[in-house]
Amino acid sequence: MQQEPGEDQHGLSAGRFSVKALAEGWTSNYRSIDNLLKKLFRKSKSEETRRTYLATIAKFCNYMGMSPDELINSNAECINNALQGYCDALDRMAYSRKYINNIIQVMKSFFKANGKEICVERYYLPARYRKRHEYVPTKSEVYEMADCAGSLRNRAIILFLFTTGLRVSTLCALTYGDVRDELEKGLTIIKVPVYPEMKRRVTGACKNNITYFTFASDEAVKALRLYINERVGKYGAIDPEDPLFSSETRLIVKHQRSKKFMTAREVQRLVKQAAKKAGLKNWMHITPHSLRKSYQSVLRGELIDGGRLDVKTQEFFMGHILSGSQENYFDWSKSEELRAEYARLNFARQTVENKFRVLELALQKAFEGTGLNWREVLLEYVSLNYEKNSSFSTITLPSGKGNFATQPSFR
Repeated sequence: MQQEPGEDQHGLSAGRFSVKALAEGWTSNYRSIDNLLKKLFRKSKSEETRRTYLATIAKFCNYMGMSPDELINSNAECINNALQGYCDALDRMAYSRKYINNIIQVMKSFFKANGKEICVERYYLPARYRKRHEYVPTKSEVYEMADCAGSLRNRAIILFLFTTGLRVSTLCALTYGDVRDELEKGLTIIKVPVYPEMKRRVTGACKNNITYFTFASDEAVKALRLYINERVGKYGAIDPEDPLFSSETRLIVKHQRSKKFMTAREVQRLVKQAAKKAGLKNWMHITPHSLRKSYQSVLRGELIDGGRLDVKTQEFFMGHILSGSQENYFDWSKSEELRAEYARLNFARQTVENKFRVLELALQKAFEGTGLNWREVLLEYVSLNYEKNSSFSTITLPSGKGNFATQPSFR
């Protein structure tokens, strides 16, 4: 591919302008950039958006050999022609047309924030246009990837991505404190929160500042516990503010690795390597986002009790805002009810009925709103009906909260 003017071999600004040169945080010595930043700050305050806009403007400034303020003071017709030629060159070099249209939108916003309008023709995008291919693995393929992940950490990450549907930046920003309480309670399905403050740790961790929560399946939680135990053995105790999944790069000393957050690139690499080791035909087209789509297919699929998950609940678990007034009428304050809904999802490797899980869900629904603990009622029922005719051995609750009954062994 021909190298873009003003760009190095890695696609970064090679001239005198860069993101850091244009601004420090949300202020800039360039008046035109400062005007744009004020506009962006009034809208979303998104750090990811700020960096994207500045990187795009820096590349065009290097291409033109002009500062941002000089661009604003230039003749509008000259800028229109230059920007159209710049985009035409990118199109000839087979850059994604979505990327090129985004450049046009960024530059229009930049000029508009400074009281000027530019007119540049956008590029046609056919329906369902994708420049980069993507393959969404099936449930069985995801488990094959997890089995070939190469380490307890990598296995836990793949199962977490698949059963929570988290975006890769969100996964990287999770801390041990986010899930510690539910792990220590011994729950098999744990709540995983997403909140705007995560962006202080990893940029873009909470897209659009949408607060929500999802859950991790029992198999993902088992994998997480194994990884946590191994990590404590290697590096010692884990503090609440430490990353849930730490980096294992050898570029830093061993005792600091447990406190270093992973990068999205590290996660992308381990997912792709796991897909390759699993022998998946389309391994090169599998990304962490592919696993988010695999999760979405489970949300839309048949539940273990034969039903279907409510569409609003599906959208909430994906971290989406419900359309129209539906958002105001969706009650997400009752996390235990949503946990019970999540428990109905079919993450099984094979499509078989999990009879104990179906029994648990049926009892939970039957006693909903009564104030009674169904586990205690079931224990009392078993004790009264089978005590005289059976010998018992203790079994453990599916939730991991102790013993709910004894397993009768009929004679």
